[in-house]
Amino acid sequence: MKKRFLSFVFISVSFPLFLFSESITFSADRMTGSTGENSEYSKLEGNAFIKTETMEIRADEIILSGQDFRFITANGKIVGKSSESDFDFECEQLEYDRDTELVILRGNVSLVDNENEVKATAQLIEFDQNTEIANMQISVKLIQKKNVCTGAIAVYNKKEQTLDLKGSPQIQKDKDLFKANEISMNLETEKITLDGKVRGSVTDSGENSKSQEEKKGE
Repeated sequence: MKKRFLSFVFISVSFPLFLFSESITFSADRMTGSTGENSEYSKLEGNAFIKTETMEIRADEIILSGQDFRFITANGKIVGKSSESDFDFECEQLEYDRDTELVILRGNVSLVDNENEVKATAQLIEFDQNTEIANMQISVKLIQKKNVCTGAIAVYNKKEQTLDLKGSPQIQKDKDLFKANEISMNLETEKITLDGKVRGSVTDSGENSKSQEEKKGE
């Protein structure tokens, strides 16, 4: 049987698609693409925008690919939000699997949890919309209330409101500083747990700094 293949070019497009009972709306200055029996491909360029039931993305370039446009990738200056998890984000590269709802953000990533007033930055963040867990890597910085948390690797759990830090992690809380091999924090209660080569300093109301060495937990 001869394989179907259709190519197309649209200029200044804006219209919805209905796939898997999910409405997908997109627009751009220019669109090129093709469709076959088992795979579709569409490339949006210039003021590209796409909206699914759980995600909104604006970028210089957005590509939809795979069967029923399962995969969405974006490049350039990217701004978006997860309406399902109430996250706003910015980055330079994006990959999104509509089936697994896994979002991968790369390049000067900024992720804001609006519900819990948490802002995180890193070079790579993988966020699972199902579990609402974000895995962060490289130059991680998370700010919540008066807590500034940094490390090479971090796991942020939105549902449980927990943060696990590794890779020279530290937490600055007002004038208090905590360092260890691994640090865990409950962002709701602000309880901090330190493990391995613990060190830091705390400042009392009299502005006297006290060093803490070889402590197993706080």
